[in-house]
Amino acid sequence: MKKQLQDHKSSNHISSRLRILISVSSLVTFGFCIGLVSSLYVRVGFPCAQTKQILFRASPPRPPPSPPTLSPPRVVQDRSSVGKEGFIGPNGYVKPGNFMHDMEDEELLWRASMVPRSRKLPFKHAKKVAFLFLTRGNLPLAPLWEEFFKGNEGSYSIYVHTDPSFDWSSVPKSSVFYGRRIPCQVVRWGTISMLDAERRLLANALLDFSNRRFVLLSESCIPLFNFPTVYSYLINSTEVFVEVYDDPGPNGRARYKSILKPAIELRQWRKGSQWFAMDRGLAMEIISDEKYYPLFQRYCRPSCLADEHYLPTLMNVRSFRGTANRSLTWADWSKGGPHPARIGRNEITVELLQRMRNGSACSYNGRATRICFLFGRKFLPNSLSRLVRLAPKLMDFGGS
Repeated sequence: MKKQLQDHKSSNHISSRLRILISVSSLVTFGFCIGLVSSLYVRVGFPCAQTKQILFRASPPRPPPSPPTLSPPRVVQDRSSVGKEGFIGPNGYVKPGNFMHDMEDEELLWRASMVPRSRKLPFKHAKKVAFLFLTRGNLPLAPLWEEFFKGNEGSYSIYVHTDPSFDWSSVPKSSVFYGRRIPCQVVRWGTISMLDAERRLLANALLDFSNRRFVLLSESCIPLFNFPTVYSYLINSTEVFVEVYDDPGPNGRARYKSILKPAIELRQWRKGSQWFAMDRGLAMEIISDEKYYPLFQRYCRPSCLADEHYLPTLMNVRSFRGTANRSLTWADWSKGGPHPARIGRNEITVELLQRMRNGSACSYNGRATRICFLFGRKFLPNSLSRLVRLAPKLMDFGGS
């Protein structure tokens, strides 16, 4: 009996502890559920309210930074003839505006080197001869040239490169040379500056698409024939007139600089007269040459005399075949020296001028001719009066 009572008490004790354990577990589970629900409420419910508070209480967002201020592109002033509508008309290609532009040599040569793909121009124009005068100052023989050009307007262009210090305003407005000076730089005999001036003259003349032939002259040059004869001779020629020959002596190969190798070898070195008559193709070659000309600029000092060697050497190196291999400018070298003989008033006779005009034999367009020179040099200023007196009859100025 006693044992049964003990077992009953033990059973009741276990049941009580079990009920307590179940109650505690229920409370823990209930608390866990309450916590879970609260957590979900906080995560889901409150953020909207908080977001509304943030949206209404926070200061408005800063505007995006302004883009950096960009300078407007530099506009290069168009210096050619531009019409009211803003495009270049036909006159802009055959009358390219004021000769005294503000282009530097680099820009000038670049613009002049532009070549249209089509050789046929979309407008009619007369073929012109460009007369390029490389002078020290004024043109003492200008009155003779005035007579030469008279009545032939539209068939020629004139470009003058003189010393920058010379006052060109002294040229009268009635003169054919008025307004014909291009931007100039100082030129010294025997230096590369002479070639710089020649390229400057060519580049300015190339801006006029109607210029088909280009003749280099000096202030001491005179025409030996009337304008129609000179014009026809130049325009109808199938060749250019550049003298090219090999001089093995002290005034030829001895001027060669070995530093020019390998671009120019001694066997390619050539010499010739400075005074040329050429077409647009060769003129383009000269002003756009970026291989040989820089070598002459850098290494061909006075003893080299670039004006006598650059063009003949260039034509030889590039195997140019379309040359008559002679100059059209007569000069008297019989007395020797670095310069031809000067011709003053007392030396001028009909016989001398006739010898210049018809005293030689040469080939023109494959045919023999006695007209080998169109111009003569070096005439002194005091020769003007006699030349003007002889020209109308001897040279047929004003004739056709």
